[in-house]
Amino acid sequence: MSVKVLAFAGSLRTGSYNRLALKAAIELKPADMQIETFDIAPIPLYNEDVRGKGFPPAVEEFRNKIRQAHALLIATPEYNYSMPGVLKNAIDWASRPPDQPFNDKPAAIMGASGSLLGTARAQYDLRRSCVFLNMHLINKPEVMIAQAHNKFDASGRLMDETTRKLIAELLVNLAAWTRRLSGEK
Repeated sequence: MSVKVLAFAGSLRTGSYNRLALKAAIELKPADMQIETFDIAPIPLYNEDVRGKGFPPAVEEFRNKIRQAHALLIATPEYNYSMPGVLKNAIDWASRPPDQPFNDKPAAIMGASGSLLGTARAQYDLRRSCVFLNMHLINKPEVMIAQAHNKFDASGRLMDETTRKLIAELLVNLAAWTRRLSGEK
């Protein structure tokens, strides 16, 4: 089984380190994995009045992409000791009934930040939301790209070999975890 992964970043900036980390993941993925990225920028701010009229097209597309994927890869920056509002907003929209698409979905988290702690606190908060939504998260390795401005070159390529190895290992583990949860050996 080729594992289909939907990847999205909790940053809207085109050149964000988290988008660059997803680009590195695509480069480092195992041969039996496909990674498709989704841009959460078009998702509007959550408003129950809007949802009462139906899901906006960007949200419906996001929900469908989540459903079609075998697994998820989420890259989160850390803003004010937590995950960014735009990421939480996208998750909140996609998780509304009926048939919230995160249920039983294997997932992996990583993140990049300029701080010394990487995205430890943001990942903790994101994990709590994922647990509530009944996603099945990979625990190891933890990929927290600290001082990201020193890990990518001017063209946006991830140069840090330790981080490259961690991302590659995370993806191998995500593929194995996805197969295991699907009953495939």
